[in-house]
Amino acid sequence: MRGRGQSSRSPFSDVSLEERAPRRHPPRRVRALVDEALTSLSPRIEELYSRRGRPSVPPEHLLRALPLQVLYSVRSERQLMERLDFDLLFRWFVGLELDERVWNATTFTKNRDRLLDGDIAGEFFELVLARARRRRLLSRDHFTVDGTLIEAWASHKSFRRKDDSDDDGSWFRGQKRKNETHASTTDPECRLMRKGRGKEARLAYQGNVLVENRNGLIVGAEVLVGDGPAETEGALRLLERVPGNHRVTVGADKLYDNKSFVDGARALMPTPHVIQNTKGRRSRVDGRTTRHRGYAMSVNARPRIEGPFGWMKQYGLLRRPMFRGRGKMNWAMVWSAAAFNILRIAHLEAAT
Repeated sequence: MRGRGQSSRSPFSDVSLEERAPRRHPPRRVRALVDEALTSLSPRIEELYSRRGRPSVPPEHLLRALPLQVLYSVRSERQLMERLDFDLLFRWFVGLELDERVWNATTFTKNRDRLLDGDIAGEFFELVLARARRRRLLSRDHFTVDGTLIEAWASHKSFRRKDDSDDDGSWFRGQKRKNETHASTTDPECRLMRKGRGKEARLAYQGNVLVENRNGLIVGAEVLVGDGPAETEGALRLLERVPGNHRVTVGADKLYDNKSFVDGARALMPTPHVIQNTKGRRSRVDGRTTRHRGYAMSVNARPRIEGPFGWMKQYGLLRRPMFRGRGKMNWAMVWSAAAFNILRIAHLEAAT
């Protein structure tokens, strides 16, 4: 018999959002990881809020919404608020009831900036890593480092002379434009950079990532202003944060086969397993390093770092973040790295 659709709507429902979310749905594992980190982070969040005044957006809701935005590639906060308004899965993940009003996008971003100033993203990232260490998913001895360009939220037309002798910047063909003489009026901290010889120059920041070689989890991420050897300096900054005083190895591509990185890494204890660059020059690593079996293993494991980079740019909103300034760019990269680790840990735990 043909079923008939109901024309009238019931104003009440006794089905909760918890029942709507399937028991074996992957976001359940993700939310469990997020809630565990938020429980440990609660005392630190309490310090950022006053005991008087009007109640803010609950920080737990805010911090659940931010990884959700990255995991589902929601481009902007306004679109995220729209999804929270009609998507039951989003409401369940964040912790909103069916009849709760969704916040205004401006209110959401203002409350988010408070957490940005408190460096909550970095602490959240470390708590996710702590979970992986307890489950023995991290390698303590073998790492890979690499860098990438993160395109700035600024156009070429905004890259004008610092002495204001330029026109509106709309026509720049045939002109020599350098970071020493030009700067973006939209985002003064970004720099004109290129991936390599023969590549087009873009306004960008330098992003650096350190990955452990066992399961490909990100153990360090940072965005720097692309002045000089920012890729090498950023890699050494990440190596300084590796816990412990024991000897470790770090793999890298041939762009890191230079005196600054190799000598700097050795001074910090890690053994540099960089791919040798012998094109018209001598490599900074010789047979004393390359003869060992571990060197070949590091070289074979090095391409694994491209997975996190690809995920963060394709899905994690890091291809061209809608932020200006190194601080917010760094915040966006750390959140994207934390979201990648959460998803990766959830998959690894489900497989064991």
